[in-house]
Amino acid sequence: ASCSVWLSEAQTEFKRVAEENVTLPCHHRLGLLEQGSLDIEWLLHISETVQKAVITYSGGHVYDDLNEEQKGRVSFTSNFLAGDASLQIISLQSSDAGKYICKVKNAGQYEWARITLKVIEKPSKPKCWLEGELLEGKELSLQCRSASGTAPISYRWQRINEEDERAEHLPPTSRVNISNPGQVLLKNLTQMSTGLYQCTATNEAGQESCVVQVTVQHAQNIGMIAGAVCGVVVGLSLLFLVVRLTIRRKEKKRYEEEEAPNEIREDAEAPKAHLVKPSSSSSGSRSSRSGSSSTRSTANSASRSQRTLSTEATPHLTPPQYSQREMEGKEIEPKKVDYANLMKMGATLVMVPAQSRAFQTV
Repeated sequence: ASCSVWLSEAQTEFKRVAEENVTLPCHHRLGLLEQGSLDIEWLLHISETVQKAVITYSGGHVYDDLNEEQKGRVSFTSNFLAGDASLQIISLQSSDAGKYICKVKNAGQYEWARITLKVIEKPSKPKCWLEGELLEGKELSLQCRSASGTAPISYRWQRINEEDERAEHLPPTSRVNISNPGQVLLKNLTQMSTGLYQCTATNEAGQESCVVQVTVQHAQNIGMIAGAVCGVVVGLSLLFLVVRLTIRRKEKKRYEEEEAPNEIREDAEAPKAHLVKPSSSSSGSRSSRSGSSSTRSTANSASRSQRTLSTEATPHLTPPQYSQREMEGKEIEPKKVDYANLMKMGATLVMVPAQSRAFQTV
C-alpha cells in the first residue's frame, strides 16, 4: 500500500469568548478504505515540545477522558467514520486556548488539519471607589478597575441621570488620566457635581460596569457636624469626670468613718497600774487604802497629812514621798507641819511602829 500525506485544510484561527462553545473542523476521505484500521487523534500543542491528547478513536473505541481539564467537555460532532471528525468543545476556558492538530490515519494514508483557538474573557465586574474629600472647592478622584479579563480593557466614566437613568457627559471640570483611563479627576467640586457616576469596562469579549454615588457637602455643614461631635465628646468626658470624682469622694468619706473609731482606740491612754509592796499586813492594808484614795481628792489630802504627822512623831518613819525621792537619788528635807492647823482640819495622830515601812510605787 502506498503511503501519502494530505493536508485537508489550511491553518485556520478561531476566536471565541469564554463559557461559549466552539466546533473545530476536521474532514477526511479515509473512512471508506478499511473500517478496522481507521485512527483519529486530536492533539493540543501547549508549546513546541509539549502536547497532550484531547480525544482519539482507535480499534473501534472513542477515548474522550484523556486529560482532566477537558474531561466531559470534548466530543466528535457527527459521523467521524464517514469523514467528519470535527471536535466540539463546550464551556470554553482560557486553558483551552492553543494550537490543535487533527490527524487521521488509515491504510497507510494520513490527513492533517491545523487550527489555532483563542479564548478571550470579558472583563470581570469592575470595582468603583472614591479618593479625596467630598467638600466644595476640593478635588475628587473616581477610580475603576477590573480584576480579570483579556487585554486590552478600556474604561469609560459617565454620569447617570437618576430620573431616567440616561447616560450623560461628565462635568466640564473633570479630567481623564491618560496613563490610567480608569481614573477621572473632578476639580473644584460644587453642588452640581453631586450625582451618580458609572464606569464601564470593555474589551472584544464584552463589558461590565459599576456605579458610585458622589455627594458634595457644604463646608459650613461639615463644621457644624464636627462641632456637634466635639461637643458630645466633651460632654461625655465631663460627665465621666464628675461621676469619678463623686465616687472617689464617697469612698474617702466611708474610709474616714471606718478609721475614726480606730484612731480613738489607738490614742486612748491606758490606765496606770499601782504596785504596792507591803512589809507587813498592817502596812499593806494602809498602802492599799492609800492607793485607792489617790482617785479621790479629799481622801488624798487626809492621807498626806497622816503621813506627815507620822514622820514628825517617829524619827524612824520614812514617808512615801521621801522614800520615792530617795530612790531617785535625791535627798529632800521633810517639811515641818503645823500640828495646830492639822488638828483644825480634823487630822488624827497615828503612831506607826518603826519596824513597819510602806513602799508605794505609782
